[in-house]
Amino acid sequence: MISVASTMREVLEAYPGAQRALFRRYHIGGCSSCAFQPQETLAQVCERNGKLNVEEVLAHIQSSHEQDAKVFISPKELASMREVDSSLRVVDVRSREEFEAVHLEGSVLLSQPVMQQIMAEGTNTRPLIIVDHQGRQALDAAAYFMGHGLQNVRCLRGGIDAWSQEVDPKLRRYKLC
Repeated sequence: MISVASTMREVLEAYPGAQRALFRRYHIGGCSSCAFQPQETLAQVCERNGKLNVEEVLAHIQSSHEQDAKVFISPKELASMREVDSSLRVVDVRSREEFEAVHLEGSVLLSQPVMQQIMAEGTNTRPLIIVDHQGRQALDAAAYFMGHGLQNVRCLRGGIDAWSQEVDPKLRRYKLC
């Protein structure tokens, strides 16, 4: 259980979107001038950032985590959606090397031209599914697109790793070092 005495490493492991939540409300952790160290406790971070109310900050992190959870789609839900909706966009936010090694059929690697195409389309009717390795970094990309007005954005829970376990066991799994 996360508490005010938890290290930021523990906070981020329990709540992967915590850094985004802290930056959005308190401008903590988004750049070098407001960064925190993994071994710092949440209480220490709050103390040196204007003596923020630690319990309030923790509640905000937990609330943001609950909102993040609503963005996720399970691998089986995505598989079902792909069967019935040919307009579904699947955008992979991993590195080019990871994408070339293994990816979901029909997905595209996020690049500047792909991002421009999505933003220029200007529609919320076409679903956008963000895929990463294990479902943690996809939330940042989803937040970007939602922050620019797209509402039909989801993230693959567990990323391509979960897809290979739950939907397509033939898809090669890998670990990042």
